[in-house]
Amino acid sequence: MTPLFDPRPWGTYDLSPIYPRQFKEKIGESWLTGDHCKVQNGPLAGKSLAELASQYKRALVGDASPDESRFPLLAKFLFPHEKLSVQVHPDDAAARAMGQPWGKTECWYVAHANPGAEIGLGLKPGVTVAQFAEAIGENRAEESLNWIKVFAGDMIYVAGGTVHTLGPGSIIMETQQQSDITFRLYDYGRPRELHLQQGLRVIKEKVKSGKVKPRPFVDMDRNGNHPHPLVASTYFAVQRFDLERGEVSEFSARDHSSVQIVVAIDGAGVLHAPDCEPVHFSRGDAVVVPATVAQFRIQAQPQVHFLKSFVPGVPLPEPEIVSD
Repeated sequence: MTPLFDPRPWGTYDLSPIYPRQFKEKIGESWLTGDHCKVQNGPLAGKSLAELASQYKRALVGDASPDESRFPLLAKFLFPHEKLSVQVHPDDAAARAMGQPWGKTECWYVAHANPGAEIGLGLKPGVTVAQFAEAIGENRAEESLNWIKVFAGDMIYVAGGTVHTLGPGSIIMETQQQSDITFRLYDYGRPRELHLQQGLRVIKEKVKSGKVKPRPFVDMDRNGNHPHPLVASTYFAVQRFDLERGEVSEFSARDHSSVQIVVAIDGAGVLHAPDCEPVHFSRGDAVVVPATVAQFRIQAQPQVHFLKSFVPGVPLPEPEIVSD
């Protein structure tokens, strides 16, 4: 996929170490699998994921996707250099009440973090929506949030209905439901539109959001790999793989009835699939593997660390959260 760089006032000109280049405007996000993101290589180069999902349907997205004609997951990097606005996304029920097909539950893998980096996630215990609304009016909304220090390698689960923000000093790899329903509640005086009425309506005072309890590496899966499970929910599952010194991982579509997304966090690799040209990718790149690709393998060149995400296709409990 060709990364789509999105300017944001809280972003930065320097996206290293993910992208070794400077920008002339502040970039906040790099979209990898949004509806408007385009294929970079092969006979479908230049086509957007929205076009391809509409054309190929289940052959691309798989049976696990909730909508056969829409790409199910949005993967992107976030580069907060200043605090993001305090915002909230609706859960499925709230989104459907608005006429939308689904809400926006997401997860954040902390790819890099400076000492002291924090996120604001959920309301502090005992704070009501009414009290939070009052704090917004008095320009002290941040005091109502639960602030958590983050470190490289953390996985954060953000259920729909969770008030949240990112502080500066981290680089986040986000995987979420394919939705961009965002209600901005507080923006530190920046001249951007707020959505208080809609946002306050969908906030949940108690949510199962936070750091996901770390899980040990799986000894070996059926393909001989050693995945590190990061998070699994009804909406998405994300695993990390670390390949060293030219190691190879084999993958089978039989394991998931879903499109799979490979995102390089560090290093470089090449993805091989039958009847396809090899796809070379490196840090910051995403490779979309259609559901009909029966098998593929990834080889490190010389080493690569990547996340692999997909739609589980079965209802799963919310991830186990640990206190900070």
